Amino acid sequence: MTYVVVVADSMDEQGLDLLRQEPDFEVVTTVGDPDRLPEAMQRAHALLVRSATQVTEELIMNAPSLRVVGRAGIGVDNIDIEAATRRGIAVVNAPGANTVSAAEHAIAILLALVRRVPWAVRSMREGKWDRNLFRGTELRGKVLGLIGLGRIGAHVAGIARAFGMEVLACDPFLSPEQAKRHNVTLSELDSLLQRADVVSLHVPLTDDTRHILNAERLALLRPTAVVINTARGGLIDIAALLEALRENRLAGAALDVFEQEPLAEDSPLRWENKVLLTPHLAASTDEAQIRVSVEICRTVLAALRTGDVGGAVNVPGVSSVVLVRARAQMELARRLAQLAAVLAGSPVRAIEVDYGGHDEEAPRPVMIAAIEGVLRGAGVGPVTLVNARMLAEERDITVHRRVGRPNPGFETTVAVTVESADDRATVLGGVRAGDTDGRIIRIEGLEVDIPTSGHLLMLRNSDGPDVTDRVQEVLGEVGVTVGSYRESAERNGGAVLAAVTVDVAPAQEVLERIEALAGVTDVRLVRLGDPD
Repeated sequence: MTYVVVVADSMDEQGLDLLRQEPDFEVVTTVGDPDRLPEAMQRAHALLVRSATQVTEELIMNAPSLRVVGRAGIGVDNIDIEAATRRGIAVVNAPGANTVSAAEHAIAILLALVRRVPWAVRSMREGKWDRNLFRGTELRGKVLGLIGLGRIGAHVAGIARAFGMEVLACDPFLSPEQAKRHNVTLSELDSLLQRADVVSLHVPLTDDTRHILNAERLALLRPTAVVINTARGGLIDIAALLEALRENRLAGAALDVFEQEPLAEDSPLRWENKVLLTPHLAASTDEAQIRVSVEICRTVLAALRTGDVGGAVNVPGVSSVVLVRARAQMELARRLAQLAAVLAGSPVRAIEVDYGGHDEEAPRPVMIAAIEGVLRGAGVGPVTLVNARMLAEERDITVHRRVGRPNPGFETTVAVTVESADDRATVLGGVRAGDTDGRIIRIEGLEVDIPTSGHLLMLRNSDGPDVTDRVQEVLGEVGVTVGSYRESAERNGGAVLAAVTVDVAPAQEVLERIEALAGVTDVRLVRLGDPD
């Protein structure tokens, strides 16, 4: 199989070369020719973009093989996350690659603004010598208010402290312990705005953060305060900002990002004397361009090669480290769930996942993997770790998770129970210490020890060796080899459950012959593992 990676926006060749050197990867570039993109997406397994290309629902829906969208940068607001998630497509970014460059640019334009550097330079080029006109302000002793303290915000905080600034931060996801570690003071937004001499924005653009600096909040700032934005243009109400500047209720603003890019030639921002503008340069350093390209290409390579979508923005709370560590348990959960779904039948009403183990971060991805397996077993598709939870919710399937100790003799055990409208089935499996593959150890009340791959026949029949012999005889006649044949103890008037591992999948007519045997009441074929 050849993986096709479509590159829609310009990025450094060092990262792309990582993909090109893979013998089963093909890199298709549509940079500079966006009209070719829809056609290229017909073959794409991955799409790489920066901020220019809009990854719309239409583009996503017309890419039948697409598995991952990679944003070479931090923000993903140019990608329709909901449409990608519904299709099971992972959206990944490169959150750490731009950190230093973006933080340094925020400080650079802050210094240029408060020291009036661009205006002084322009005056000098005009042959003037206006020292008094460009008197500036020191940063030492001033209060910096950070809206958002992620990677970039935290780096800005460190540089600002070196200038002798006091740093406040407003971030709903920041704990007091984290704030203390970064040597910043947590603050509510309104209080931060009232105290800050400098406000710097470092949050993504969402429905909650759009115009987070509106007219009401800008009115809280001191007349001597300045605003810095290197994050996203939509965070500031520009009309309100211009009004505050013109009415001398704000001393200045330095903007690197805008709601519409490139900035319109007739934008009033271009003629406002208190505004410093740069054309989205925060990540535009040689070092950042190399890092962001290499990081996103490595991420996409891993996603296609191994299915590692840890850290994807639409798979929250699951890191790549955990996915690697819990890979065996997750694959076990998928296959147990496939089996349980087939046994319980449809429509599925509820899924219960019991995780027994000592890895505190593993239960969540194991649960998601089990949901994925149930939906696959029920014939729902395409389904991945990305959209499994969403698809379950859309089908009104309730999901419960419990955590406890593993069964004796196993490092980890996973039990998956699937409840349908008419039946309920529980399958238990385990992974022993040092093993990379799990085993199925119980199906309903039947104790087994069978692998989690291959073909499995599940029968319900009356007790007696004659049924077992006749089933094996039918399979033998068509060249199907039986690996193991396990039966439960007699129950419910003589009915037993049998699990039969076979080397190949018997044809439908063979299953019908078995079901027609005297004493056999039900036959189901389960294909364990990835149906693809």
